[in-house]
Amino acid sequence: MAEQTRRHGSQIVDHGVSFNLWAPTARSVELLEIGQPPRKMPRDDDGWYQLLSPTAHVGTRYQFRINEDLVVPDPASFFQPDDVGAPSEVIDTAALRDSLIYPGRPWAEAVIYELHVGTFSEAGTYAGVEEKLPYLRDLGISAIELMPLNDVPGRHNWGYDGVLLNAPNARYGRPEDLKRLLRAAHALDIMVYLDVVYNHFGPQLNYLHSYAENFFTARHATGWGPAVNLEGQDGSFVREFLVDNALMWLRDYGFDGLRFDAVHALKDDSERHFLIELAETLRSQLAGRHVHLMLENEANQAHLLERSNGRARHYDAQWGDDFHNALHVLLTGEDEGYYRAFADRPLEHLARSLTEGFAYQGENFPLHQVPRGEPSAHLPPEATIFFAQNHDQIGNRAFGERLSRLVRPEKLEQAMALVLLSPHIPMLFMGEETAAETPFLFFADWTGEAAELTREGRRKEFSHFKAFATPETRAEIPDPCDERTFQASKLDWTSIDQSPAGARFRALTTQLLTIRREKIVPLVKRGFVSAQRDLIGADPRMGGVDVRWRTEQGEVLQIVANFADHELPMPPLVEGESLWRLRGSEAEALVPGDIIVRLGQKG
Repeated sequence: MAEQTRRHGSQIVDHGVSFNLWAPTARSVELLEIGQPPRKMPRDDDGWYQLLSPTAHVGTRYQFRINEDLVVPDPASFFQPDDVGAPSEVIDTAALRDSLIYPGRPWAEAVIYELHVGTFSEAGTYAGVEEKLPYLRDLGISAIELMPLNDVPGRHNWGYDGVLLNAPNARYGRPEDLKRLLRAAHALDIMVYLDVVYNHFGPQLNYLHSYAENFFTARHATGWGPAVNLEGQDGSFVREFLVDNALMWLRDYGFDGLRFDAVHALKDDSERHFLIELAETLRSQLAGRHVHLMLENEANQAHLLERSNGRARHYDAQWGDDFHNALHVLLTGEDEGYYRAFADRPLEHLARSLTEGFAYQGENFPLHQVPRGEPSAHLPPEATIFFAQNHDQIGNRAFGERLSRLVRPEKLEQAMALVLLSPHIPMLFMGEETAAETPFLFFADWTGEAAELTREGRRKEFSHFKAFATPETRAEIPDPCDERTFQASKLDWTSIDQSPAGARFRALTTQLLTIRREKIVPLVKRGFVSAQRDLIGADPRMGGVDVRWRTEQGEVLQIVANFADHELPMPPLVEGESLWRLRGSEAEALVPGDIIVRLGQKG
């Protein structure tokens, strides 16, 4: 399939720059090129305004004026050097492409480290991340995942409320600095993934409604308002825009994969769902590389993760929220909010996630009283990404507490061993490898009404929790729009580097990842053909699990874990090699917090 020709945004051509804006509900559009008089842009029947400027070049700044009144940036801008409301800059993203393309690594080798560029280092820049790459390589990390880079208003933001999807946030550096980060990572054989958001746009300085009302549709609703329009003729332009965005990150910048945020909110009744078109287009356009496509999907749609001849047809994996939620209940005892759906049978939910990927596969989901999920037992373990912590599960807590502030060290170690030594793809959140205690709070830099709505929405979100039942307790929740909330979320590397406890946990992480690389990854590559699970103990809320996976060659990987606060009887262990024993001896009983990982052979 030939490479698609991008129509959105500014395009470098032989005799200048072609400017393109899809504005079907605008009456007129003018190009405001800095240093040149305003020029009216002609329109075609599909609502495209296009103009070739012979005076423009790479580095030119420009805006559009809508209906002789509203001045806006290019919605397909490739860079906003002075924030989203200021002029856009012409960038030749094709010039960023490498002549020698990094091929990536097989999916089975992925060990993902999620980070937020603005809080990962003191500098809060791409260069700050680049400085830590040797550290991450030595730890055993094979892929970093950057939280969204698309530009948002203000000085800091998680990135999930972007308004200019093609423009990497100038707060972190220029496009060339981002490319330098990827090249440095690839030189160390570290893949780089990016989190992208296609289900909604942010609340401030999003001008699409002013000239492209058809970009959204009232036929479907989401938690963020009207859905992005993916249907019909108008929807085809939107789909093209989003596919172009994905191709830009993967082809021009050289990202090795994308994580698509909350795809259950991508409402599409078309004969060919947008998610299928997106995956098929990306895999066709980027054939020959290891490109990994990941989903966050509350709907647990196993059909998006199907394999053909051992390879993902569309998407490599989905974030394993079911696993996380069940594990969190077992570790902390918390049962409010979304944990309520896992608090009745956390052991069963955990064991089913370990052996079948999803805990909910069509059963009634207690929080919504509707069926959730599709059967997933036929999928391989690597079709789900497992974690004990991530940006959501930490940042969506009122005070952004990490597990290191919620559970004892031995439980933290048990969770780390389970995540890193299971055959599912593991993911760590920045600082987790050192048991860091700095919070990761929800932060944004909105102003005016948007800021007030965000504050009130944050407090209302926790009004159903016992700890925040009164206005006084809710008032203690950090203000997301306060600069101090952002600053408090930065990793304190000085403290981490000087912490004996952090050093011990970092050594544990490195040891576990060495075992994974040498013993678990080869099994994942050979492929598992079956899995079985048993619960240990009589209490369905607090006991142990005995899980086994078998390869076609008869190899058996066994994980036994005790989440109770008392000893449990030892189940039969497979004959073979002991890969890990967290605590306890060869005694017959499983002590609290114990986890055993063995590799044997079944005749």
